[in-house]
Amino acid sequence: MASKLRQLQSKVSQVSEVVAKHGTAYYKQMLVENKQYIQEPPTVEKCNLLAKQLFYTRLASIPGRYESFWKELDYVKHTWKNRQDLKVEDAGIAALFGLECFAWFCAGEIVGRGFTFTGYYP
Repeated sequence: MASKLRQLQSKVSQVSEVVAKHGTAYYKQMLVENKQYIQEPPTVEKCNLLAKQLFYTRLASIPGRYESFWKELDYVKHTWKNRQDLKVEDAGIAALFGLECFAWFCAGEIVGRGFTFTGYYP
């Protein structure tokens, strides 16, 4: 156990050296490359203003999303009514989409249980 701890400490010190050496350069390079997205002056008040703008912009987009939802639902209803005209390719795509949704659900369940397959931690 003590050897594993020393090994871990050695790895952590190596990583911290690399970050100390190259981290600042990467940070500065990233800021220069994305300068067009930086709001001046970068203050807490500006961040709060941007957060409010994002929130209310998302809120304003709800009616458009609501209309899109109903259009999609109407398309599904129309497809279900005319299911005898459905091609095998369309049915296969729908089946794969359902399978993908189920797989993401299972992955979420596993993550929610703390990455265990059999059950929750006590």
